[in-house]
Amino acid sequence: MKRLVGKIQPYAWGSTTALPDFLGAEPTGDPQAELWLGAHPMAPAELDGDQTLDAAIGADPNAWLGTAAVDRFGPRLPYLMKVLAAAQPLSLQAHPNREQAQQGFAREEAAGIARDAPERTYRDDWPKPEALCALGDFEALCGFREPAETYQLFAALGEPEALDLVAGLQNGGAAQIEEVFGRLFRMPEAGRLADSVVHTAVRLVSEPGPVGRFARTAVEIASFNPGDPGVLAALMMNRVSLSRFDALYLPAGNLHAYLKGLGVEIMANSDNVLRGGLTAKHIDVDELLKLLDFTPGWAGPVPIERQSDAVYRYRTPAPEFGLWRVAVDEAPSEGVAIPAYGSGRVVLCGDGSVTLRSGGFDLGLGRGQSAFLKAEESAVVRGSGTVFIGADGLV
Repeated sequence: MKRLVGKIQPYAWGSTTALPDFLGAEPTGDPQAELWLGAHPMAPAELDGDQTLDAAIGADPNAWLGTAAVDRFGPRLPYLMKVLAAAQPLSLQAHPNREQAQQGFAREEAAGIARDAPERTYRDDWPKPEALCALGDFEALCGFREPAETYQLFAALGEPEALDLVAGLQNGGAAQIEEVFGRLFRMPEAGRLADSVVHTAVRLVSEPGPVGRFARTAVEIASFNPGDPGVLAALMMNRVSLSRFDALYLPAGNLHAYLKGLGVEIMANSDNVLRGGLTAKHIDVDELLKLLDFTPGWAGPVPIERQSDAVYRYRTPAPEFGLWRVAVDEAPSEGVAIPAYGSGRVVLCGDGSVTLRSGGFDLGLGRGQSAFLKAEESAVVRGSGTVFIGADGLV
């Protein structure tokens, strides 16, 4: 059992206060977007301040990860756990499946594009499904809305040019969503049209129901991204509101964007992102269109499986990761056992103060602090608060 110290990523969309508050640190005044708790080579976490997690795993992968994970994924931690703090919308984005990632990575390697080049799309050959558990109110865009509903919402705005753009959605399905989405990003005047839609939407933001929510989405996103065609694309998507401890799952090909909030995120250990707007970063619309799933609808929050009086699992189909929440306050006085799953685990204190006991040693964790348990290490957690456990999805 080792204390784990994550790395902060200062992306522009990050909150200046949410992560410092979560970590009990003084704000720097700069955005702090993500706390990485994993072994990704771009920002590996440190163990007790004297060794990085990726280096420790590299020296003895079976002990740290477990033989099943090494056999399935190789000698690398298959997941990356994060705490994400969004103060403004992230880019519209999607991630590849394993075959798409392998093919795209090989193609860009053969083309000689540096892995850290701004125009690089596939930085590794891994997929990147992900899940996010909200730590409070959280807003996101997730997948495409039913097309007929999208048409009716655009009709309520009364913007003729925009309604003409989405006319095919009136009685359409996935194929029509794909056609409109592709045409949108190839329109020379898409940015101007986005501004016109927002100008019209301003007068409807106080309307109750779906129309007001639609208008507010346009105005809120455009306030950070004026003249961006991605504003129109965002209006074709489901807006999802999560409450504390609700979670969503984003499979390969799902177009999404987090809008605002604080959450615990876990994903396959990859940095492959294909963007479609709301960003100054590289956008490759042709490649994005190849991998997007245009099927309308949203599956809803991740099912929560109660495994004991105090342990809840967020069940997703991803083999690379699994996520558990431990309500330590609901546990008996002797605490909650964290079994030796045969998987390397990140243990994060989401709130309160807890103590991990493993092998006769105690490690105290306050809010925002974390530890790593080797594959065959068990532990008991006691105290008050909430703990999140990340592991591979083979468990």
